[in-house]
Amino acid sequence: MSDELLSKSAVEVGELIRTKQVSPVDVTRSLLDHAHRLNDEVNAYVSFRDDAAMAEAQKAEQEIAAGEHRGPLHGVPMALKDNLYVAGEVTTMSSKIHGDFVSKDDATAVSKLRDAGIVLTGKLNMHEYAWGIDNNSPHFGAVHNPWNLDKVPGGSSGGSGAAVASDMSFSTLGTDTAGSIRIPSAACGLVGLKPTHGRVAKFGCYPLAWTLDHIGPMAKTVDDAAAMLQAIAGFDHRDPTSADVPVGDYRAALGGDPKGLVIGIEEDYYFRDVDTNIERLVRARIDDLVSRGATVKKVSIPALKYSEWTELAVSLSEAAAIHHRDLETRPQDFGDDIRFLFYLGELFSSVDYLQAQQVRRQIKQEFTAALADVDVLIAPTLPVMAPDIGSPVADLNGNPVDLVDNFIRYTGPSNLTGLPAMTVPGGLNDGLPVGVQIVGKAFDEATVLKVGRFIEESDPMQGQRAPVGASAATAGRR
Repeated sequence: MSDELLSKSAVEVGELIRTKQVSPVDVTRSLLDHAHRLNDEVNAYVSFRDDAAMAEAQKAEQEIAAGEHRGPLHGVPMALKDNLYVAGEVTTMSSKIHGDFVSKDDATAVSKLRDAGIVLTGKLNMHEYAWGIDNNSPHFGAVHNPWNLDKVPGGSSGGSGAAVASDMSFSTLGTDTAGSIRIPSAACGLVGLKPTHGRVAKFGCYPLAWTLDHIGPMAKTVDDAAAMLQAIAGFDHRDPTSADVPVGDYRAALGGDPKGLVIGIEEDYYFRDVDTNIERLVRARIDDLVSRGATVKKVSIPALKYSEWTELAVSLSEAAAIHHRDLETRPQDFGDDIRFLFYLGELFSSVDYLQAQQVRRQIKQEFTAALADVDVLIAPTLPVMAPDIGSPVADLNGNPVDLVDNFIRYTGPSNLTGLPAMTVPGGLNDGLPVGVQIVGKAFDEATVLKVGRFIEESDPMQGQRAPVGASAATAGRR
């Protein structure tokens, strides 16, 4: 099986499988071999399902041969973040405390992907309990960015981002509480979509913060993200935050051109204190859309200036409540950074938490008003570039700034509002990817995906792929 095939998108491989040009058994074996070879370098996987995956691939091959094709992902191998439960198998949350936890049920998103016919190859590394953004795990080791192995991949879904960027998984799912789908997707040069809160049921996903958590796709292309969302979206009564809202045909919605698109730009927050090269690339993508018929309208969301405090007050308070018993009985079993954050969460009072919820409501109302006059908002995904593994700071135009605060600064507001937000590659800065963020109206993922496709069509990455991946040997970049 060629390296070129492993570097294809999930939908492309799914079509080759559907038309019997390749076998899901051969594809799965090749992907597993490739992932095993690279895992010492990248450390994206925490566990492999070789035998189970091969059995699932054989089943997919038999079904397709019998005319029982399930859709664009049937027979496509992929791994999933290790906070999504797989029935009868260990799900660790990259923690010591849950190191041998076994669920009796699949997560809703996992069962839906199984229904779509995917082949599950293993579980992916993450920041402990999904509370962190560098994916430097004290229990499972650091994940390395395939664009530069010295750099962080972003987190908490860093294993997910690194696996897809290095062709160790054709696509995957991440979870996002303050940006943990979009941060690693931006840092690893991927498409990452946080759907509207409630669009994807969270049953069987270990929570970080109940009112902020989301599940969504991380993929090589917008088409892959649309296919993944199509598979996992929908209501589930087992998740009290799940929304009973009709699911559209996201792949069918892709197409057209940007003529008539109205882009909202919030300058005061999303283009303040940002790396100059990131800003240049994001504005270039906006200018390209304008050259193709879109228009730009400036909007104002004053309450955004309170969003960083609000995000931390809500997320830390809810996380501390979830982990309170273990903090009392076995605090030594948490990683140092996570234990500190959960203790910090216990310092917020009920007044703090409720005031934060009131500010959150104001932010959401102002977003809704701003989006009433535009189709989407476009902004940088991250204001800084990925730093070296182990660094607590990032560089902002020559000045060291706190890594956590800055990595979540532009992504956190969409968790507070629950609005759909997606990052797509916008180009390279000093050899590392830059993400362009698209924020849309509630349950209008179709428009967000369509705008992402418009940006993708301009080929901002100019065909460049991560130097650590299936095609790297062929391209002479390893």
